[in-house]
Formats: sequence, C-alpha cells, structure tokens
Amino acid sequence: MDDDSYVDVSDVVDDYNAEFFAQGHTKLQDLVTRRIDSGQVRQFEDVRVGAPIARPHQILCIGLNYSDHAAETGMDVPGEPILFTKSPNTIVGPNDDVRLPRGGEKTDWEVELGVVVARRASYLDSPEHAREHIAGFVLVNDISERAFQLERSGQWSKGKSAETFNPAGPWVATPEEIDNVMSLNMWLDVNGERRQTGSTATMVFDPYFIVYHLSQFMVLEPGDLINTGTPPGVGMGFKPPVFLKPGDVMELGVDNLGVQRQHVLGPR
Repeated sequence: MDDDSYVDVSDVVDDYNAEFFAQGHTKLQDLVTRRIDSGQVRQFEDVRVGAPIARPHQILCIGLNYSDHAAETGMDVPGEPILFTKSPNTIVGPNDDVRLPRGGEKTDWEVELGVVVARRASYLDSPEHAREHIAGFVLVNDISERAFQLERSGQWSKGKSAETFNPAGPWVATPEEIDNVMSLNMWLDVNGERRQTGSTATMVFDPYFIVYHLSQFMVLEPGDLINTGTPPGVGMGFKPPVFLKPGDVMELGVDNLGVQRQHVLGPR
C-alpha cells in the first residue's frame, strides 16, 4: 500500500511472475480492496521487502536515454535506443545489500525508471499499441562497474551483471496509478549527499516508444524488465570521478514508486 503497510495475498498469488502478469491484475485489485475494507492491513516493521517481480526472462537496458546524462558523459544523444542486457539474477530487493565485484574499482549508481512487460509483444504496430503491453512501472538502481563496462573490450553487459546489481522495488505501480510517466522526479543520495537529481521529462525515448522499438528486434515476455536509463549525476560524470566503496549507503527514489536504501559491501 505504501512504505509502511501492505496487504498479504500470498494465499492466492504464487509469485509476481510471467504467469501473473500475463493474466492481468484486475481480480487482484478487487481482492486487495476487499481486504483493506475488512481491515486486513499489515505493517512491514522488520519484515524484509523483496523485489516486486520474480526473476524475469530478461532484463533489457537502454543507455544514454536522458539528454542531460548524455551531455555529462560527453557522448552524443543517440538516434535510436542503445540496447544492452543485464543478467536476470542481478535482481534483489529494494533495501538489500549491494556487493562490489571482485576486481572492480569503479562501481557506479544509476537511479532509473523500470518498465514491467504485461504480455508477449512482438512487432508491435506503434508506441500507442505498446501501452497495452505494460504491466507497470518500478524503481530500479542500475548498478554498473565502469571498468568492466568501458575498459574491457566495450562489453557493457559484463559491467552490469554482477550479483546484486539490480535492486528493484519496493512496488510495481500499474499504469493507471501514474498520471504522467514523463514528469516523474528522480533522485539518488550517497551517504546523505545528493548525487542525482532529474526527471523523466528529459528522456530521449519514452517508455512506450522503447517497448515498441524493442519488439521489432525480439519477443518481449510477460514479467520482463526494461531499465530505461538514468539522469545526470552518476559517479563517472564527476571531475574527478567518484565511485562506491564498502560502507557507503545509497538512497534513491522516483515519484509514486517509493524509496530504496542499500548498504555497499566489499567483494566476496
């Protein structure tokens, strides 16, 4: 329901997986409303909050999708979405620890808007058609090891796929809960110091175009996650660059999508 309370539906929902998203959420909304009306609301207190989606079929990511972020990196605004992937097992809960990878020395933060796919999408006709294929939106932290990403033969995916590198949640907001997905404020702090401040208003490609565009190259499955890019303020954009170290604490949020908090641990 919010940062403090929730309604338990584990007796009727096995998990928020491909089958769940493919079936839609209308019946679940009715059930939740009845349980709220009957007082079946619980407090989180010390309960761990997991990711609001099960391990997806794929995590697709869009690079340089904010004009002001492209400017801070010194790169051109792309003519079409830049695509890379993350390993699906990078997903963890919104407040779980983030672990630095062995050999990494430039691990960075990226607050992002995530898109959860509702149903199979292939060769969609238009961005407008793509709206029917979006289950909701979610806050994600697209953790990146820049040395692996940019200094190891240009393979972005291996800088994005270390364990714990995709905190997600605390919830998925369905499309009708977001008045305008292109006007959401975003922020991220490290150790209480503001690092990222931005808005989805500076996105180059909006979520609907991204889903439409990706469907021209691959089949999107229910429950798939798309990370849509980050605003300015990433560590590699500072002069000199600033990166995560053991003991750091990240806090981040997007309007209507809640707040995350992660402690940074050293390598295993």
